[in-house]
Amino acid sequence: MNVLEFLKTALVALRLNLMRSVLTTLGIIIGVGSVIVMSGIGSGASKQIEDQIASLGTNQLTIFPGAQNVGGRRGGFGSAPPMTEKDVRAIREGVQGVAAVAGNLQGNANLVAGNANWVSRVNGVTDEIEQVRDWPVAEGRFFTADDAAAGQKVAVIGSTVARELFGGADPLGSTIRMNNAPFTVIGVLETKGQAGGQDQDDIVMVPLSTARSRLVGRTNVPDIVGQILVKVEDGYNIDEVQADIEKVLRERRRVQPNAENNFMIRNFAEFLETRSAASRTLGLLLAATAAISLVVGGIGIMNIMLVSVTERTREIGLRMAIGARGGDIMGQFLTEAVLLCLVGGLIGLTLGVGVAFVLAAAFKWVVYISPWAALMAIGASAFVGVVFGFVPARRASQLNPIDALRYE
Repeated sequence: MNVLEFLKTALVALRLNLMRSVLTTLGIIIGVGSVIVMSGIGSGASKQIEDQIASLGTNQLTIFPGAQNVGGRRGGFGSAPPMTEKDVRAIREGVQGVAAVAGNLQGNANLVAGNANWVSRVNGVTDEIEQVRDWPVAEGRFFTADDAAAGQKVAVIGSTVARELFGGADPLGSTIRMNNAPFTVIGVLETKGQAGGQDQDDIVMVPLSTARSRLVGRTNVPDIVGQILVKVEDGYNIDEVQADIEKVLRERRRVQPNAENNFMIRNFAEFLETRSAASRTLGLLLAATAAISLVVGGIGIMNIMLVSVTERTREIGLRMAIGARGGDIMGQFLTEAVLLCLVGGLIGLTLGVGVAFVLAAAFKWVVYISPWAALMAIGASAFVGVVFGFVPARRASQLNPIDALRYE
């Protein structure tokens, strides 16, 4: 017998016991369906977080003032001297592999434009921030170093701010008041979306010097920048660049050889690696769940196939009496087992995809179903059919034709 004849015989046998066939495949259906649902939702969440981290820049370093000891007592985060423009210049001039570096001074401000008002983050930045964050303007332009040197009161706003203050109107050239200081809108940033639960587009960027004089107020450090953002040039190892920056800043900030850094360097690539490790762990757990579900379903199929062999003993004897060999009988029952698992896997895959997208629509979740996950689910179903169908098929092929014909 060839494969086509095996399939025809298996289809006839399964159709004659349709209800039992359906109930037999339930274990496979539930196992594959649940794995597809969990995999789709888990992969969607992982992909969303990875995209958000990537939007911040995986080749970006962020430097903050850290903690320091004062009078024998250790202060909290941010108690060390703030970062300054001198630190920015030292990094730009003293570290190889730095594509761009920008100071960033953060704060909040009440924004007013006409009759509309909105509270948003205001970042005083240098002109290199556009390159550091890979965040171009969608409309208008970004301010230049000359704008910053002249103390121009100009602003580049995010798409959320543009929508809240101007609705559908063109914001370019309009005036917004930030803490009662007038600023002219010269650009609107491209939309970036959410990251870490925060709307990245709810932001206003103004020249750093203007932010210090108009928004933040006087400080004890005239060239304070709050934090420093560094973009590492392609082709350079980010860890090596980070080590060089640490060396330069320890010297600049007079940190003693055996003392801890009074600054912190955050590496977004480490966040992405941590997230990837968590995703791999989740994948292993899902694989274990899938294996258990499919094994349980396979045991059910083996049990039913053994019952089927017993019920069809006379049929097996008759087939052998008219010339069927042991290999033919084995192929027939093995094909039935594999077909049951494949049909169950396909139904489970369809139901799993449907349930995943229904849950995504109901709860606003992100779902991503990898084609490889679907193929692996179907492949695993077929493998289960072969493994758990082998024993019943072998048992059927080893029956004695005379004893089988006499079986009642």
